[in-house]
Amino acid sequence: MKKSFLAKVLTVGLFAASAMSVQAQRDFSKVEIEPQPVAENLYMLTGAGGNMALFAGDDGAFLVDDQFAPLSEKILAAVGKLTDKPLRFVVNTHWHGDHTGGNENLGKAGALIVAHENVRKRMSTEQFTKLWDRTTPPAAAGALPVITFTDATTFHWNGDEVRVQHVGPAHTDGDSIIIFKNANVIHMGDTFFNGSYPYVDLSAGGSVDGVITNAARVLEMADDKTQIIPGHGPLTDKKGLQEYHDLLVRLRNKIKTLVDAGNSKEQVIAAKPTKEFDEHYGQGFMKPDIWTGIVYDSLKQQ
Repeated sequence: MKKSFLAKVLTVGLFAASAMSVQAQRDFSKVEIEPQPVAENLYMLTGAGGNMALFAGDDGAFLVDDQFAPLSEKILAAVGKLTDKPLRFVVNTHWHGDHTGGNENLGKAGALIVAHENVRKRMSTEQFTKLWDRTTPPAAAGALPVITFTDATTFHWNGDEVRVQHVGPAHTDGDSIIIFKNANVIHMGDTFFNGSYPYVDLSAGGSVDGVITNAARVLEMADDKTQIIPGHGPLTDKKGLQEYHDLLVRLRNKIKTLVDAGNSKEQVIAAKPTKEFDEHYGQGFMKPDIWTGIVYDSLKQQ
């Protein structure tokens, strides 16, 4: 994918701490919701914010994530073009506003919102993100998930077995991946940033090692025909996820070596441990120095 397009995708707003400012500053009237076929009756939808997945069929529409509130009408319109069945469920992969911003609107439209219990806990209380020195107020009551689970839940829906599996701590402490068993598709939410250094929300219980562990777990689930939907970036497959996993392992180990040698955070950042990969992976929202600092902090918290 061209760098200019990747940068556009990644700078739209990658996490809840910036969701309100993104909504205030961006002209969403220019955003289009674009469907990309992934499997039979299963689509990846892009617009602004996290990648969505739409699973359509006789039982009704099933949506993974819902981006920002100003896009709800466009999202519903896009769903309506792909199926004449009502939107019955929205599953949130985690609590950040670029994945949950449409919850209230889609709930009012008749969808039941489903997420891990930590998503509801974080959305219902004020959150402080240390990295950005920013506070996110509680979401409106109507935006909160109405169905929560502790480990996993399964939908027997549209002729498939759709498993929603908690995998935290990874990007946050409430991440879920969604496995469409028969379709052989996995939506990884923000545990996978395809083409960019990943944002790991340490203030929300995230862990760099957890992100790596989850990537390894999904690699074990996947085969050569598995389609993988990342939280941000283009649709990919097992090979693409393997590249992401291997990159994170390599850079995490380089940074850990510097940490174990007694270097300060400033010294580790100044050593530029990611520099050989920055041209490809450091051009989006998550800049190399910021990401190196996140890895340092995550390792020190262990």
